[in-house]
Amino acid sequence: MAPAFQPGLSGGGTLDAVIVGGGIMALSTALHAARAGISVQVLDAGAIGQGASGLNGGQVIPGLKYDPEWLIGHFGTERGGALVDFAASTADAVFDLIRDEQLAVPFTRNGWIQAAHTETALKAAANRDRQWRGRGADVKLLDQAEIAAMTGAKGYLGGWLDRRAGVIDPLSYTLELARIASAAGARIAEGQKVVKLSREAGIWRVSEQGGAELRAKSVVLATNAYTDGLLPGLARTIVPLHSFQIATAPLPAGLASTILPGGQAVSDSRRILVYYRKSADGRLVLGGRGRMALPSSAADWAHLERALTRLYPVLAGIAIDKRWFGRVAITPDHLPHLHEPEKGLLAVVGCQGRGVGLMSALGKRMANYLANGDVGELPFPLSPIRPIPFHAFRQIGVAATITWYRMLDAFEP
Repeated sequence: MAPAFQPGLSGGGTLDAVIVGGGIMALSTALHAARAGISVQVLDAGAIGQGASGLNGGQVIPGLKYDPEWLIGHFGTERGGALVDFAASTADAVFDLIRDEQLAVPFTRNGWIQAAHTETALKAAANRDRQWRGRGADVKLLDQAEIAAMTGAKGYLGGWLDRRAGVIDPLSYTLELARIASAAGARIAEGQKVVKLSREAGIWRVSEQGGAELRAKSVVLATNAYTDGLLPGLARTIVPLHSFQIATAPLPAGLASTILPGGQAVSDSRRILVYYRKSADGRLVLGGRGRMALPSSAADWAHLERALTRLYPVLAGIAIDKRWFGRVAITPDHLPHLHEPEKGLLAVVGCQGRGVGLMSALGKRMANYLANGDVGELPFPLSPIRPIPFHAFRQIGVAATITWYRMLDAFEP
């Protein structure tokens, strides 16, 4: 099948920007930069949509891991308040784009449920509800009967509904972003692994593995969990994790009417959370953290199949038609990090489970920053690259923690 965009490398001359990576962050930046008259080239080491942007859970969730009061307390009234407003807008960035550009992206915007299976989680949901309701957000605290009716799942005490959220098909969205970015004038090249960056007389030289070299005034690294050693130290500021997913066969009509009848997305409150939604073709898609090594057999997805039948015993025996995984990245403080270690060299890492909306909205801000150099365009402060001490051991520790937490979760109802 031919790509939806026109692939290729830019010719000679100096570009305004080269973007390394071809996911949502890269493509959103490229789209808005091109429309602002910036000459831009996207270089992806693989194929568009093959990374986490095309393989994620498809949940479009506004906000961040932290609630408004924490963000204002941490960043101060002015910057924290602006960040809260930005975080509140991230789902709109996706759904407005789908609507305004008439993107061929299956979607449902009926909200996201944060499901609580303990009293502690329910109290946290009530606190989050209070803060967002106080800012006018369309949210609602759910009791046990309401969440049972909305999810059809077993074991929840209540939860929180954020009606600003929704679900999309992430691969369709990523490919459509590439299409409209290309139509706006951005060049997009697949199979172009960048191996060296150097700067001479204020111009960046971007060398790729096949021998091509591009010149640009600015470079944006948008590789997130696929970050390598291109920018020294950057890969050691994040902990990459694998996110595994399964999709059932299409649900029979009788079951489909009782399982997520309103089409909401769900994330639960367990230590190793699972998240799920219904796909446009009527499957239940469920995901969660997987093993750190690459999967070698269907058994590597067995923990998700157990979670599926724990939530929906009626689905015991239903065929699992699809299994896949992508790579995500967490930062130690669970916030996105923006870096500019040298003039014109920008890097963004850390989606924290909010990548679809967050990176769509952040791309527009990054494009504005490329256009005018005003640091006020960036919702997060620029920070130094600070590698995690004993990074290799941190990864081992995370793997051990996941195993331990999964065991604790298994003993809870």
